[in-house]
Amino acid sequence: MITPFLLENKTILVTGATSGIGRCIVELIISMKGKVIATGRNSSILKELENRYSSEKVTVVSADLTKEKELIQLVESSPSIDGVVYSAGIVNSQPIRYLSRQKLEETMVINFYVPVELIGSLDRAKKINKKASFVFISSVSSLHPHKGGTSYSASKASLDAFVKVLALEYAHRGIRANSISPGMVKTPLYEQARELAGHTSMNEHLSQYPLGIGEPEDVANAVVYLLSDASRWMTGSTITLDGGLLLGY
Repeated sequence: MITPFLLENKTILVTGATSGIGRCIVELIISMKGKVIATGRNSSILKELENRYSSEKVTVVSADLTKEKELIQLVESSPSIDGVVYSAGIVNSQPIRYLSRQKLEETMVINFYVPVELIGSLDRAKKINKKASFVFISSVSSLHPHKGGTSYSASKASLDAFVKVLALEYAHRGIRANSISPGMVKTPLYEQARELAGHTSMNEHLSQYPLGIGEPEDVANAVVYLLSDASRWMTGSTITLDGGLLLGY
């Protein structure tokens, strides 16, 4: 059976590939016959990916993309690509009274500045193939912020706006750009948040998800759809994955 969801003959750059969601995205792309350039900061997970898959399926690059030199090295070492998945990011919640320019920058750099710089650098290096697809992991917090989420919500709202501009500027080359806005997903960060918030507080929040919280696979499935030819008529859009969280808003 021929399916438009396969990623055969497509090379995809995945950032944040060592996170819970990012790693799942890498593995699903490979299972859909795509090749991955996986980059992240956790060298042990990158090594695991390298050992698990052949070099024909995955190339790993250890890089901290907040450092300009390492971002440039990643771009220079990458082959021509058919897609980018930007899955790197931090939350860094703080009440407004404790925010500083430095704290704001820490969040904005990785969540907004770096993806903009990465796409621009790839384009200048002529590494983006026609009809490529860009997918950015945003958050429901971009439109429905939480207390302490000034920098995080602002960075994700900026990312969503960038996606729309990107879609407009690159449409003439058949290149698409979309974002995914997940609610809470069961990753190592979720476990950390559960410990910080306390079980009672977290359980109250979880009760607001009619379908429960998500798994990394839920996000990865949507990513593959946006990378594939099945979504060839979709650009400048945001897919909300929240288990029904926002139905009450």
